[in-house]
Amino acid sequence: MLTRIIARDFRNFEQLDIVVPSRGLVVVGDNGHGKTNLLEAVGFLSCLRSIRGARDADMIRFGAQALHVRAQLAAPATTSSVSVGYERSTKRKKATLDGVELPRLTSALGALPSVCFSPADVLLVTGSPSERRRYLDVALALSSRAYLHALQQYRAALARRNALLRQAQRDGARTTMSTGHALTDQVSVWEPALAEHGAVVTAMRLTYVRGHAERFSQLAAAIGERLPVTMRYASASASGSIANADVATLHDTLAAAFVQQRAQEMRRGMTLVGPHRDELQLLLGGRELRTFGSAGQQRSAAIALRLLELATLRESMGATPLLLLDDPFAELDLGRAARVLSLLEDTGVDQVLLAVPREEDIPAAFTGLIRVRMRDGRVETGDGERTHE
Repeated sequence: MLTRIIARDFRNFEQLDIVVPSRGLVVVGDNGHGKTNLLEAVGFLSCLRSIRGARDADMIRFGAQALHVRAQLAAPATTSSVSVGYERSTKRKKATLDGVELPRLTSALGALPSVCFSPADVLLVTGSPSERRRYLDVALALSSRAYLHALQQYRAALARRNALLRQAQRDGARTTMSTGHALTDQVSVWEPALAEHGAVVTAMRLTYVRGHAERFSQLAAAIGERLPVTMRYASASASGSIANADVATLHDTLAAAFVQQRAQEMRRGMTLVGPHRDELQLLLGGRELRTFGSAGQQRSAAIALRLLELATLRESMGATPLLLLDDPFAELDLGRAARVLSLLEDTGVDQVLLAVPREEDIPAAFTGLIRVRMRDGRVETGDGERTHE
């Protein structure tokens, strides 16, 4: 799918231009020289944001004013090129497909679908609920335009309501009764949109978790976890179970929650209920995995989540996404690493970008891939010759 990747002023790349073989590429290099940045550049074209959670401005090379990443594609991709740029001064991000700038940035979302496996994925399990919400959002937004639209509309309404809530908190005791009523009315204006689009977001997340819970448990067991690993969706908007709620019921639940919490939210300066506060719970034998799981159990669950994401995108697009492997087996024992490789092979992986610090770290399944070396943000071929800079 990916035939060439070009990056300018991205991270430590001043100018990078790499031809990618059809089966993929192994990038070997010491830590800090840019091999993970290469995977991030590819992931940036998939998600239109950093796969490591960085701000756009922080990905611009030190001393530069803008970044630009472009990929040339082949079948089964439906376009021949995709590019994304970001300018520091204007904070403007733009995307093009086949050289044509898109009026909507999200029209480029998923043009180069990819899934990245990294030791840092353990944060999906041990990190805050926002890590797991982002996981759901990426998996669903890349596989469903309806979800992407609902999420965008919800976030836009949430930003406006939160701005008014912060104003109410700042004003505090200075607010007169009439002004207070006016602010309350302004806050409530955004609640119908939040309930409408938040219900769709919540319903689609629930459907995803309910439909993939068994598969997630099976993947964790296949990796080597002996205790049952499960996932479930917990809502901050309802005290009871919403597992089987439909969109209409969720809409009414959210609308009531916004009314009930409004006074407290005006004192706190933030919206306290809604899908932006919900949680994807990961459980080990019925107990919180992030608290009671060992490091190995947490890593296994994180890999199972990535394998689930890979399967989700493959089913939605009809082809296997590009596989980005950032030294993913570094913290796994040999048995678990072998089982993960077997599961990846079962997905019928077509193209892989693998980053490892040493050649001996290359798994046997990928020893046939062409290798290049990364030094100081530059890629060298096997004979030491540098590629285009």
